[in-house]
Amino acid sequence: MTAKIFGADSVQTFDAFEQDALRVASVIRDRGVGPGDRVMLKAGNSAAYLSVLFALMHIGASIVLVDQQERAEETRRIALRTGAKVVFVDDDAPVDREADPVHLYELLVPSAGLAGTEDSLDFETWGELPDGLIMWTSGSTGSPKGVVKNGAKFLRNLERNAAQVGHRPDDVLLPLLPFAHQYGLSMVLIAWLTRCSLVIAPYRRLDHALRMAGQTGTTVIDTTPSSYRSMLNLVTRKPALRSHLESVRMFCVGAAPLDAPLVARYQAEFGLPLLDSYGSTELGNIAFATLDNPVACGRAMDGIEVRIVDEAGLPLGAGEPGEIEVDTPDGLEGHLDEDGTVAPVPPGWQATGDLGYLDEHRNLVVLGRKLAVHRNGYTLYPEVIERKAEAADCPVRIVPLPDERRGTQLVFFVEDEQGRDAAHWREVLAGLLPAFEQPNRVLVLDSFPLNRNGKPDKHRLAELAQQ
Repeated sequence: MTAKIFGADSVQTFDAFEQDALRVASVIRDRGVGPGDRVMLKAGNSAAYLSVLFALMHIGASIVLVDQQERAEETRRIALRTGAKVVFVDDDAPVDREADPVHLYELLVPSAGLAGTEDSLDFETWGELPDGLIMWTSGSTGSPKGVVKNGAKFLRNLERNAAQVGHRPDDVLLPLLPFAHQYGLSMVLIAWLTRCSLVIAPYRRLDHALRMAGQTGTTVIDTTPSSYRSMLNLVTRKPALRSHLESVRMFCVGAAPLDAPLVARYQAEFGLPLLDSYGSTELGNIAFATLDNPVACGRAMDGIEVRIVDEAGLPLGAGEPGEIEVDTPDGLEGHLDEDGTVAPVPPGWQATGDLGYLDEHRNLVVLGRKLAVHRNGYTLYPEVIERKAEAADCPVRIVPLPDERRGTQLVFFVEDEQGRDAAHWREVLAGLLPAFEQPNRVLVLDSFPLNRNGKPDKHRLAELAQQ
């Protein structure tokens, strides 16, 4: 099967796509960009985005990836902080005009008439850069941080990923994710490494994406739990969409905690598990469930170690919850300082700030963030309480608010498309949780607000909790 890039309005072979990227690289060089220069790429998912991304990797530029929806003021700050020589954008990207942005079509139009002078893409120079990629954390637990990554390490991490999960040259990958972030970018480059087909679908229009899945013969879907929940609701309401998923052999999931009822619903509907995973922008992809081991987040990939430690930093045994630590050769080089230099991170065991445990087969179970609150003499972990509720099919997000008398109030947000009232859910929660974990307030939403990564938007929930 010839590998292809399927866009919303174009289809081309991977070989033809690479030749386009080489021509774009020539145009970018003519604009004065060379090896080691920092450039910003801020655009939405498209074939043009991928052409420019691959062209920059071929040139050996240091690529600063910024989400298309990032505010213009923050984009300007990032450009100044990183010393970006050029800012590449699409028409929908908010950007400060003073940044003198270059639109992607300004590269594509002149590249169309060029004669090819190079045979194939070469990422060796890019792979040698200590700052081949500069990415940004989601900021879900604080201000976004610039994460500096070496290109060769990034690609090696994806080779481990593809080997463990079992991606094949005959696969058709459909990542319903923004390509400017760790998860989406991983799938794009796994398609290139594996030489399999890639679908560029409108991940915010799942009905359209499902139709593209059927038309392209998609075999692997990667997206967030919230998108999988929406997909299942779509298929339930519009059964005709179900046929578009008949060729899928793996439903892969990441970027946010996965609840057991959703897994069970997919198993019942499609006869396939949701294959969970664990990773981060800083440390890369760490652990994956697979078709032959569909347990929690699966085992750590070859060459990567995971352990669970207690409050004193001592390793814990199987089934004992504690903080997840990771030792990986694929991690970040460091964080970006305000002056654009890199504050290095030493190798070795890295604390993640996540709670979890390893089972007797070393499968990783992630419980949530290690964010403790104190309430009426108890130490509680809100995300662990969320997992308890979700295991009983009660999708919940908790916002803790300071309380002088109790220490903390817990505001529970419940996602319920049926719109049942707070009294109903308070009664349900009372049957699930001990008194010291039960809510002070319950607020019902049709759906959780999401951030750009598809994770529940904790900042927006905090605003709602304080109203």
